[in-house]
Amino acid sequence: MAREPLIIRRRRRKPDTDRPRPKSVVDCAVYVDGERLSGFADHEAAFAEVRRRRDGFVWIGLYEPTVTEIEAVAETFDLHELAVEDVVQAHQRPKLERYGDTLFMVLKTVHYVEHESPTTANEIVETGEIMAFLGKNFIVTVRHGSHSRLSNLRADLEAEPERLKPGAAAVLHAIADKVVDHYLAVSEAFEDDIDELETHVFAPRSAVDAEQMYLVKREIVELRRAVMPLAAPLRRLAEGRMPHVPEQVRSYFRDVDDHLTTVTDRVTNFDDLLTTLVDATLAKVSLQQNNDMRKITAYAAIIAVPTMVVGVYGMNFDYMPETHWKYGYPIIMLLTLIGCMILYRTFKRNRWL
Repeated sequence: MAREPLIIRRRRRKPDTDRPRPKSVVDCAVYVDGERLSGFADHEAAFAEVRRRRDGFVWIGLYEPTVTEIEAVAETFDLHELAVEDVVQAHQRPKLERYGDTLFMVLKTVHYVEHESPTTANEIVETGEIMAFLGKNFIVTVRHGSHSRLSNLRADLEAEPERLKPGAAAVLHAIADKVVDHYLAVSEAFEDDIDELETHVFAPRSAVDAEQMYLVKREIVELRRAVMPLAAPLRRLAEGRMPHVPEQVRSYFRDVDDHLTTVTDRVTNFDDLLTTLVDATLAKVSLQQNNDMRKITAYAAIIAVPTMVVGVYGMNFDYMPETHWKYGYPIIMLLTLIGCMILYRTFKRNRWL
């Protein structure tokens, strides 16, 4: 079913620095020559100051905003309705779209969930999203997911004003660089898990759970969906002439793209290796089932000997060998035991037992 389009109501309001900050606003600041100016907690006042100066840019960070809250920001920065709808709905694939002079970028964040062993974990990779609107003199970032905080990144950038001098595009580069660095860290941790799984699968007499292997495969697929689609947007930022992305920042995006290529190759190898491990797991489970069936068949054959004897002598005919002979029953029991022992030794020699 097609979802209803989000209607953004354009209501121009006079900037008010005394208005309380919405809960979704994590931080809002004006940067001029890389330095942060104090006293601009309200995004409207901050944007008005940038336009008055005709220099610098605004960076406002939002965390899971409501429709009402994102409407207010969309009015101030003239954000496109379709992009704003994606921000509210979330669950987007990594992409880069252009709406007039504004760029809209979606990045998937990943977080490695600590666990004792991949053979018992319920979740290994947790994903979130960072969405960014890049304009001439502003950048609006929207986060979904508790692990994708940007406060430390903002502090690092403010500690090095030179990094912010190229403008708002430098913030977008720093965010992309941080996200890809997390990809590298998660892929390295995942590599240890896969090595442990490989050792476990090929260890003799190890109990292998095919369902757990499929769970790890699902986590790899989730990681791949976060990493792979980001290659095209980064390449466009690095090679194409996008608005508000100067040449200096494009060269930085090339470096991020190189790191992403490393992660992409690593995740592809993980996916292929895990597919092999799943096949090996299924083969091992099948072999274990065959061994179990052979044991069941062997014991059934051994039990069949006394069952047959009891069945014959349980019919109570008048002319039976042991009915009038003192040693009849002991001899029959001994012969039955000898037959069972012969079958047991035969199956044991053939490794059915």
